[in-house]
Amino acid sequence: MSATQAAFTQLLPLAADTFDKNKVTPGLLGFIVFAALALGVWGLMKSMSRHMGRVDFQEAPEPAAPAPDTRKP
Repeated sequence: MSATQAAFTQLLPLAADTFDKNKVTPGLLGFIVFAALALGVWGLMKSMSRHMGRVDFQEAPEPAAPAPDTRKP
């Protein structure tokens, strides 16, 4: 048995006694991860907006429609 398995075997029963399974919340770590993701998305959106503002797109003119054939058969 490795040291990690031994530690889990000893610590898991202690964790079961201290946590109420009906009141589990994400806690501080969950908030930090969510805030980091939100800041990352905000930065990406700001960068995308800046890059889209630099795009100089000129639409190509539509090709002329062919003239209808007015000849009689």
